[in-house]
Amino acid sequence: MSSEPDLSIRHVEPSLYNDDLAPVPRDKRSWGWFEIFNVWANDIQSLFGYTLAASLFLSYGLNGWLVFGAIVLAGVVVMVLVNLSGQPSVRYGIPYPVFARASMGVRGANLPAMVRGIVAIFWYGAQTYFASTAVALLISGVTGVDGGTTLLGMTAIGWLSFALVWLFQLYLFWNGIEWIRRFLNWAGPFVYLVMIALMLVIVWRAGGGLFSELGAIFSAGHEPDGGTLGAFFAVTGTMIAYFAAVVINFGDFSRFVRSEREMKLGNLLGLPLNLVFFSLIALVITAGTVELFGEHLTNPTDIVERVDNVALTVVAAVVFFTATVGINLVANFIPPAFDLANLWPSRISFRIGGVITAVAAFFIGGLWVSLISQLGITGFVNTLGAVLAPVYGIMVLDYYLIKRGRFDVQDLFSASADGAYWYDNGWNVRALAAWLPAAAFSVASVWVPALQVLAGYSWVIGAVLGAALYFVAMCRRREALATERT
Repeated sequence: MSSEPDLSIRHVEPSLYNDDLAPVPRDKRSWGWFEIFNVWANDIQSLFGYTLAASLFLSYGLNGWLVFGAIVLAGVVVMVLVNLSGQPSVRYGIPYPVFARASMGVRGANLPAMVRGIVAIFWYGAQTYFASTAVALLISGVTGVDGGTTLLGMTAIGWLSFALVWLFQLYLFWNGIEWIRRFLNWAGPFVYLVMIALMLVIVWRAGGGLFSELGAIFSAGHEPDGGTLGAFFAVTGTMIAYFAAVVINFGDFSRFVRSEREMKLGNLLGLPLNLVFFSLIALVITAGTVELFGEHLTNPTDIVERVDNVALTVVAAVVFFTATVGINLVANFIPPAFDLANLWPSRISFRIGGVITAVAAFFIGGLWVSLISQLGITGFVNTLGAVLAPVYGIMVLDYYLIKRGRFDVQDLFSASADGAYWYDNGWNVRALAAWLPAAAFSVASVWVPALQVLAGYSWVIGAVLGAALYFVAMCRRREALATERT
């Protein structure tokens, strides 16, 4: 695995190849550890990420030190997972859907790619709506106008804000991955600086009362439901589940990194260390809200409303917008663009895939308030996410144990029956046979009440189960091929 692989493509099947799916040459890669750090910084710093981090200290009844320990453990687990899934893309310069071809087959990879794409498109639309609420907050804070006429649950200002955010994201995407890299590199540190400033203001205004509230959080007042150990692993599982969507397609980002060492450094700084620091900020601000307002406020917008200051409203709106657009680009825009390109490479480029994503997401976001959020459709999307868990296990085990860390890059883009990844008419039926029962377990954890206790870490269990079943199936295939030769 130490020698540099040949990334040149000599003979391609048009239905499997375009320039966006092709390996990124070493001399064309511009990402380092700082870019990878900012992928995670933008993933963590959303409104939901802040609320989740703050809520973990309040919801489980755990000692605060144990919550920090669980967060560190989750960060380490996710770091290991993405180091495993990111290394093949650093080595071969390929995105997630092409990586999936090696285990699922050059045609079979379309199935997990499209499931991931559908999940991402749905959340891209929803996050675009959430980002637009920050812009609406900014417009209302500056102009004093409440909103105007309501249509489909959104005011005129709401619709204007939604359109502006939608166009801004599309503009960033249309200018290519380099513009996205620049935005993420600016957004990550900017949000951090403002959050640190807000924390210092809260500390100053709350005074000595802040430390008594922190002390109350760090001393568990009662035995948590399910016991201390159960609560500890529930916090760990919740944090792992938060990152599950990016874990499987991390190769979409690591393919642009100059070296595996820089990827690992970025993951170390961006995950366990970044998680602890951001959680500390959220914890201090949340404790300060009790002293200032008499209750725990875990939603940043609620804090801004209580302060009722125009300058703070403007700054907060910009931060909320930046953070939400950042996670949207990382988790929900880049993945479906590659996934759609993989579906029909000769007709759909990375840019066209992004446009399709944006158009579909416009309707999802536009109908979010009046229709989609009322349908309980998040259960459907969570189900699709659970379906992907075994794919991670199958892909990673296939690369490290079955393929021994080596791909034939040419065959990843070949429809020849003699190709290494053609299997059965382009589908690896053994991978599908391993995927289905493992996915059934993951999906059951979403819907079956008796399995709800596993919901937090069912993704990891599904990945391990998928890998184990796949390993058994491929060993039997190897034995069958050996028997045929003799």
